[in-house]
Amino acid sequence: MSSHIPIGRKVTLNDIAAGCGVSRATVSLVLRGSPLVNKLTRARVEDELRRQGYVYNRAAANLRRSTSSSIALVLNDLANPFFAEFAEGVDEALGAAGFVTLLGCTGESAAREQAVLGSLLEHGPAGIILSPAEHSEAHQVLAVVGRRVPLLLFNRELDGTLPEFAHWDQLMLDNQHGARLATEHLIARGHQRIAFFGGHHDSSSCRQRLAGYLEAMRTAGLRTEPHWQVECAPTRLDAAHRTSALFDTMNVPTAAVCYNDAVALGLMLGLNQRGLRPGQDFALTGFDDIAEAALGMPPLTTLSTAPQERGRQAAQLVMQRLQQPLAASQQTIAPVQLVVRESSCPPPAN
Repeated sequence: MSSHIPIGRKVTLNDIAAGCGVSRATVSLVLRGSPLVNKLTRARVEDELRRQGYVYNRAAANLRRSTSSSIALVLNDLANPFFAEFAEGVDEALGAAGFVTLLGCTGESAAREQAVLGSLLEHGPAGIILSPAEHSEAHQVLAVVGRRVPLLLFNRELDGTLPEFAHWDQLMLDNQHGARLATEHLIARGHQRIAFFGGHHDSSSCRQRLAGYLEAMRTAGLRTEPHWQVECAPTRLDAAHRTSALFDTMNVPTAAVCYNDAVALGLMLGLNQRGLRPGQDFALTGFDDIAEAALGMPPLTTLSTAPQERGRQAAQLVMQRLQQPLAASQQTIAPVQLVVRESSCPPPAN
């Protein structure tokens, strides 16, 4: 495959990619020395680099990387108010330290995640904050990011085993403990038939919250029904559409521990459509304590994760890694706190 470059125009990565039939991201990986490009592909790219006379100043590139003024923030669901508040906290802390935030969103697609990461890496960020998409795998992220760029995982774990040399730090929420607190609170209010509503169980954060719910129910000697565990996208709209799943059998729950606040607010809409009053006929809790949780009708009992503060914390952890690139990787578990409001009522008298 060949291409004609006009005299005087600088050869770009796109030219190299087109010349040897690979993606621009693959060319970039070869230039960064990634060990995850196979030998044949690497040789083909290197031949094309020589053929087109591409000049890559590795010393200058390393200098740019070490003095980069940007941090990449890649989120799985920017429509979720939790992540909007988290991003605000990240940008606030980075801005105060003189960094610019490069923002990308994957829309819960692992394939899109690779494309977004590859694109943002072309801007030479000093580090990356990543909230992984569902089904995102460690080796796939490594294939794009390589070994050199510091990366902080937020909120979710990656599928597969993290390589020891990656030095990826983690900032996670205390999901299991939080869901247990919510379930115990509903049990203390007198509920025995409690559902776990929303989220996809192949997401690590959802699995952890489900485990907390099941732990509290088991400890209290309460049984759970299969139809009380309802999966849906962690959005208001899908939660509203899935509300009927709680009422498909005779043994109807009187309360629900919801995966997050967006799901809880959507469930409120679904209950209202059925003629049920949230906080009076049916109790529910959320998770996150986004700004509008306190303004719901009724105000939502939830687990406060302080999303803006978590954003500031994530930024600080990345900047700390930049200062100590060879330190051992660390996992930080952010605490959550139960905030009791009007949505978690006792069971109705009838």
